[in-house]
Amino acid sequence: MVTIISGTNRKNNNTKKIALEYQRLLKEMQIDSHFLALDEINVAERNDLFRKMEKDYLEPSDKFIIIMPEYNGSYPGILKLMIDNSDVSKAWHHKKVLLTGVSTGRAGNLRGMEHLTGTLLHMKMLVHPNRLPVSVVDKMIGEHEQISDAGTLRAINNQLNEFINF
Repeated sequence: MVTIISGTNRKNNNTKKIALEYQRLLKEMQIDSHFLALDEINVAERNDLFRKMEKDYLEPSDKFIIIMPEYNGSYPGILKLMIDNSDVSKAWHHKKVLLTGVSTGRAGNLRGMEHLTGTLLHMKMLVHPNRLPVSVVDKMIGEHEQISDAGTLRAINNQLNEFINF
């Protein structure tokens, strides 16, 4: 199972729009996925709802796609909090992960993807080498909440095709 994680808890965020695009593209490839949006669940506390999310989304997944915005030159604290509150050995060990960074700036969260890569490697995860920075994300999303830039769509499709075979 593939789980797509929209890695921010801010409301009305562009990260979720990009993550939903990943899910749409996977569906076009006839690949089922689960969608976990950190703006829809409280991951700050390891309570019954968190454990249910962990059991439904994290533990059964063998692959993850994490879409994350750039916060202060890194990845969001809420994403780190979710990881820290989870049972790392059950949820993450020896699983595969694909990273995409988003930002309104020009670097597409390259530094944040590098920071998260170090954390994921420490957690015994296999990080796909094609980490995609999506820059000026606020200008990439068209009127139907989909990516309007053909080059970015090609890059995402290429990234997904590689990850499927990873």
